[in-house]
Amino acid sequence: MARTRWARLAAHPTQGVVLAFAAAIAVGAGLLALPEAAASGTRTSALTALFTATGAVTGALSIVPTGSHFNEFGQGVVLALIQLGGFGIMTFASLLGLLVTGRLRLQMQLTAQTETRAGIGDVRRVLLGVAATTLVVELAVGTILTIRFRFGYGMRGGEAVHYGFFHAVSAFNNAGFGLRDNNLVDYADDPWILLPMAAACILGGIGFPVLLELLRGSRVGSRSRAAHRWSLHTRLTVVTYGLLLVAGMLMICLLEWGNPGTLGPMTAGHKLLNGFFLSTSARTAGFNSVDIGAMEPATLLGLCILMFIGAGSGGTAGGIKVTTFALLGAAILAEVRGDPAVDIMGRRVPPAALRQALTVALLGVGLVMAGSLVLLLTTDEPVEAVLVETVSAFGTVGLTTGITGELPAVCQLVVIALMFVGRLGPITLASALALREHPRRYELPEERPAIG
Repeated sequence: MARTRWARLAAHPTQGVVLAFAAAIAVGAGLLALPEAAASGTRTSALTALFTATGAVTGALSIVPTGSHFNEFGQGVVLALIQLGGFGIMTFASLLGLLVTGRLRLQMQLTAQTETRAGIGDVRRVLLGVAATTLVVELAVGTILTIRFRFGYGMRGGEAVHYGFFHAVSAFNNAGFGLRDNNLVDYADDPWILLPMAAACILGGIGFPVLLELLRGSRVGSRSRAAHRWSLHTRLTVVTYGLLLVAGMLMICLLEWGNPGTLGPMTAGHKLLNGFFLSTSARTAGFNSVDIGAMEPATLLGLCILMFIGAGSGGTAGGIKVTTFALLGAAILAEVRGDPAVDIMGRRVPPAALRQALTVALLGVGLVMAGSLVLLLTTDEPVEAVLVETVSAFGTVGLTTGITGELPAVCQLVVIALMFVGRLGPITLASALALREHPRRYELPEERPAIG
């Protein structure tokens, strides 16, 4: 009986992750619906509370302004949900169990391994590394922002701390929740706000496995540093993330340089600053320093591409992940060249990894298209606005053209489902595909269908 139980758990460790996220959303929605959580003192509707809780846990959209709709208690609930969702609920529970009892049960190890992309023997070390990294980054960025809000904007001490650390936690966890009704538009010309937050978004977005490997490499002595080699996953993540970040910045600056509704009125330096920040934010952070609804349709399409790709695996970001995108690109290049195998950065990629990447990407496309179709059939919103909404939800980004709160209830439920699946889908699907691999004792006759 015990062996059967552990066998089922080992085969489906992602079930615990899904249930934990669902439970956190349900509890968060219940708390946010209380009159004590609203600034007006009235009860928030169940749908609004559910949408907000899902958006906070997944780091995606919201239909009410956090700073004006919720009081300090409600904002505290939102912040706790953001931290739990970004850190990983089962990762948090595993870390708590490790700190309290000094050991981890197999169930906790398996579920934490699923969220952090750690090997089963590395879970304890990775958990402590994740906790330390999260604490250091949020503390550093929160301190910088607090000082800026206090002396640059004249906020009182307590208010500056509240603003500073709320935005720091939201940035590192790639949530995109702000305390201003217009998010970060008021700070579009302030590098002391945008650059620390962009740094937090990048550190949280590249993924904990990559971040911890980079930190270990930076501590290697000068003699052995040359011998230290990053893993293929780390190299793929860093290079692809960097290239997409630069490409996104150039795209936004070129297309929006003269747009009077976005970058047009800014100085050249501020245009470059906001182009960089928006390219960073589109990788699933979801902050906006300009009016997204005023952007050119071509820019919105570019943002959709960045949001769909997302950032690194095992971190606080969403999307299909940069490694998935890189592997698919390498497969296309190999096919064009006529190479019999897919090689990338001096390594050969196994066919199973390519199949998993293709499955994750195509299912993501299918979910976005299905959600977009529902919204187009039930609303009169333009196609580009609907596409931004659905891709932003699936990629757990949070960028919106402003139509979120105007959507009918059925569309908001569709967006909630997209946020939940977008946050957990790539994790659970990739893990499930890897765990379902098994040898087959026979091969079917080969026949090649026509392609193209």
